Amino acid sequence: MELVVTGATGGAGSWIVDHFANDGHEVVGVDLERPPRERENATFLAADLAEQGQAWEAVLDPDPDAVVHFAGIPRMGLAPGTETFVTNVATAYHVFEAAGRAGADVVWASSESLYGMPFAAEPFLPDYLPIDESHPQRPEDGYGASKLVGEELARKTVRKHGISIASIRPSWIQYPGEYRATDGRSAFDPETAEPSGNFWSYVDVRDVVSIVDAALEADIDGHEPYHAMAADNYLGRPTADVIEAVFGALPDECDIEGEESAFSTAKARTELGWQPDHTWRHAENETVEPPAFLDG
Repeated sequence: MELVVTGATGGAGSWIVDHFANDGHEVVGVDLERPPRERENATFLAADLAEQGQAWEAVLDPDPDAVVHFAGIPRMGLAPGTETFVTNVATAYHVFEAAGRAGADVVWASSESLYGMPFAAEPFLPDYLPIDESHPQRPEDGYGASKLVGEELARKTVRKHGISIASIRPSWIQYPGEYRATDGRSAFDPETAEPSGNFWSYVDVRDVVSIVDAALEADIDGHEPYHAMAADNYLGRPTADVIEAVFGALPDECDIEGEESAFSTAKARTELGWQPDHTWRHAENETVEPPAFLDG
């Protein structure tokens, strides 16, 4: 399979490039800059995907079988809200359109943030727990709004070109041996803790790679969103108890037990045959070499 992977030198994108190149696929990795080292089975291009001409050239020239779109500003706080929104929407628009013209299916990085809770000015509870892909979407910030618009662009592209697009909605992506999510876990106190907009959920980057792989292998009809979260929260405490203690209440409909994630991955399990394999209990101190082509 020939793939174009955008965001190829970024956190998750670089692991995706490494995985598919290791499996013998021909990968064209696209980012604002080329990485410092070369990689077997991978060719790297520098392009600003917010510019239509550069985006179309980067996607159309390789004539790929599929496109994995992980480029963009990955969260709030890295750039002004307007810049985050405009950049993410423009890159999605150009990459999706180019993929449609190439007849290439797409798997791309949407986000749990489109539900609105992670970056809300005033923390609020979901309508029900666990949260599934049908939960209402109420973003107040540029990042979450960019992902909501991105999924509308995905639906537009599917209608126009007849390709399939899988929108992966990951939680906070963590890297083996560098689990930022678990910092301060031992000192966590529900009585004084700040509300968490993603309800202490996370996902290991290797599980993000595996759900991308599963989505590319699946027979997806049109546009479908899928959650990508670890099976548990990163606190090691009962999820419902923590949410109730910190937020002061639970949704009327609450069906989670023990340390289960506040987000359901049942759809990905049923339709893609995917399930998360990694937990912070093993991964936070695990030694796994990151993609070598990033090592300058």
